[in-house]
Amino acid sequence: MTSRIGNVAALALGVWLGITAEFAYAQDPPTATGNETTDTDGSDAASTEPPAGAGARFQRPGYRRPGEPELRRPVFRRAGDPRPEPVEREVYPPPLPAVDYDYVSVPDRWRIVESLGIHERLWDPYHQSTLKGDRPIFGTQDWFFNLAVVSDTVVEPRRLPTPVGAQANRRSGSLDIFGDDEQFAVVQNLIVSMSLIEGDTVFRPPDWEFRFTGIGNFNYAKVDTFGVLYADPSKGRDRYDDHFAIQELFVDRHLWNRSERYDFDSLRVGIQPFISDFRGFLFEDNPLGARLFGTFQNNRIQYNLAWFRRIEKDTNSGLNQVIDLRDDDVFVANLYYQDLPVLGFNMQGTVVYNRNREKDDVFFDENGFLQRPAPFGDGRPHDYDVVYLGLNGDGHFDRINLTTSVYWALGRDERNPIAQRRQKINALFAAGEASMDFDWFRLKVFGLYASGDEHPFDDVASGFDTILDNPQFAGADTSFWQRQAIPLINGGGVILSGRNSFVPSLRTSKDLGQSNFVNPGLGLVGVGADFDILPELRLIANASWLTFDNTSSLEVLRNQGPIDKQIGYDVSAGLVYRPLFIENVVLRVSGAVLFPDKGIKQLFNHDNQSSPFYSVLANLILTY
Repeated sequence: MTSRIGNVAALALGVWLGITAEFAYAQDPPTATGNETTDTDGSDAASTEPPAGAGARFQRPGYRRPGEPELRRPVFRRAGDPRPEPVEREVYPPPLPAVDYDYVSVPDRWRIVESLGIHERLWDPYHQSTLKGDRPIFGTQDWFFNLAVVSDTVVEPRRLPTPVGAQANRRSGSLDIFGDDEQFAVVQNLIVSMSLIEGDTVFRPPDWEFRFTGIGNFNYAKVDTFGVLYADPSKGRDRYDDHFAIQELFVDRHLWNRSERYDFDSLRVGIQPFISDFRGFLFEDNPLGARLFGTFQNNRIQYNLAWFRRIEKDTNSGLNQVIDLRDDDVFVANLYYQDLPVLGFNMQGTVVYNRNREKDDVFFDENGFLQRPAPFGDGRPHDYDVVYLGLNGDGHFDRINLTTSVYWALGRDERNPIAQRRQKINALFAAGEASMDFDWFRLKVFGLYASGDEHPFDDVASGFDTILDNPQFAGADTSFWQRQAIPLINGGGVILSGRNSFVPSLRTSKDLGQSNFVNPGLGLVGVGADFDILPELRLIANASWLTFDNTSSLEVLRNQGPIDKQIGYDVSAGLVYRPLFIENVVLRVSGAVLFPDKGIKQLFNHDNQSSPFYSVLANLILTY
């Protein structure tokens, strides 16, 4: 106990002596003793007097103000120390010359970095640039300009069944239901998008936005069979075409904020992009319309109320015609709720009404093919009204990533060409994908169901069809079944499934034809994986098994005996290469093969062919 008391007493004495010495130094700072040091410029460093009141401050690195004299720290000696009198020494090296920023002139706070020597490089989108919306345009404080330029190049060789039309084939003695099946296509798109935006958009939507996006398209196609590219076979077996489209032309007005967390309401009017669900199963387009949208509860709830009128598409590019409207309206009301039922999973409820009034419309495309009405059955124009009730989800449950989609289509078709009568529409659709990440790779399983029509001539149409889909699912455009439009009857005038679509809807085309709810439907199950081989290189692979839900409508259209439901196996793989580790340069190369089963062999006489159907896709995207 005595030793502990002694230690405490010694510690208290030491603290008291330190405080006393510090106070004495502050009241009477020591002076040089004759052994002064000399600065490098030859001046006497010890002769500099510190400013009044500075003696009590011990300088710390980086804390001395520019121009303030450097203080000296004395070295104390105990009484009776035999060593010579201590000398003041420099505590820290002299500071670098300081810049007086109080007198640096800058045009505005956005360009203050230029005073530090950091200037914009217009050609580099990853540095500060007025062209990329990083700073206001000159003469304004809150108007920004954003420019995006994209080059999208596609090269696509493929083999798929190619029906022969009413015209003779080019080789004598080879006239058959199907001709040569080799095809080749090249597509080049140059996309220029410009936005003029008012408002500080860091925490809230812009007050105003004016956007224009134009696309210049060049496309080339070559086939081995006459009458495929043109209705007139004398025009040959290859085609060059070009087109300019306006894909965006809208005004977006921020109406008001609902809360201090910037919940808001905005109105967008004009040609604008819209997607009805997370994966584009039902409707994805750039139509003309008006859309009211906003958020509630700190952005947890989002909504859309919209009306769109579809724009006629260019035949060979699939882009908007400038400007040719169809009598086809789409009304949308949906609600997104984040973190429901668990954190990290988002739900969406949607109601979509498609009102088609093209009863008096007979439409031929630019290549001379009849698109509306479809050239089968009685071939009479017709109207239809369809309401889609949908429930969609996207997110994760712990480590499991999950996407789901369910739609119920209800309505009426005034006169279906196949049934040749008025029909009630009652069809179902469901799709889901689950995946899990393991370090550098992801494994996934997926399935899809679209109901088919069992009785084509009754008063109920139960084959599910979409409005204008573009699903990102089961391999997307790397898969053969989704990527390719497979011709079926009338020399290819009616297709089995559309390009970039899963549903075998028996339309004339996905872009120009009308929805058809008397179709065979589809069932699909599959597995896939994504492998990040390198930070800049990803391998994707998918395998699917496909089957028709019901083939009654196919048997009627082809006037053919029982057709098996089995479609076959779709196997695809692709590489995605980003050489600069960014999305500004992306190269995709993929290949897909459809190994046909009984149903496809019966439809396309594939027993006489030794090679499977295939599709190869090479895509280079350059973005500024």
